[in-house]
Amino acid sequence: MYPEALVKPMKQELTSVGFEDLTTPEAVENALKQDGTVLVVVNSVCGCAAGAARPGVKQSLDNAKKPSHLTTVFAGFDSDAVNQARKHFAPYPPSSPAIALFKNGELVHFVERHNIEGRNAAMIAEHLKMVYDEFC
Repeated sequence: MYPEALVKPMKQELTSVGFEDLTTPEAVENALKQDGTVLVVVNSVCGCAAGAARPGVKQSLDNAKKPSHLTTVFAGFDSDAVNQARKHFAPYPPSSPAIALFKNGELVHFVERHNIEGRNAAMIAEHLKMVYDEFC
């Protein structure tokens, strides 16, 4: 498990722009039961999270359509919450970072780590904007 001092600023990159930090399995379940669209970002300490995923997700919010609810879990820190979220990501294997979009409780889009690695923040943002335009 990563130390809190390391994880806290990485969490704040998303919570400072309106993401709810889900730290327990119960919080994950409550978030996914909400009507509308729920974005779940599996945050991570890795370089692709820092260089592409978090900045790309933030840039994606500059769009006419966007998810109703913004949430995040942190891999390697809030393990119980991450494990609970991953139960809803089937058939996708565990991946971090990762980005999931749910609509009315159903997984409608998933971005795995291998779809984040090697892409820059602008590419991630544009991809997510297209997803939002389709589902939100």
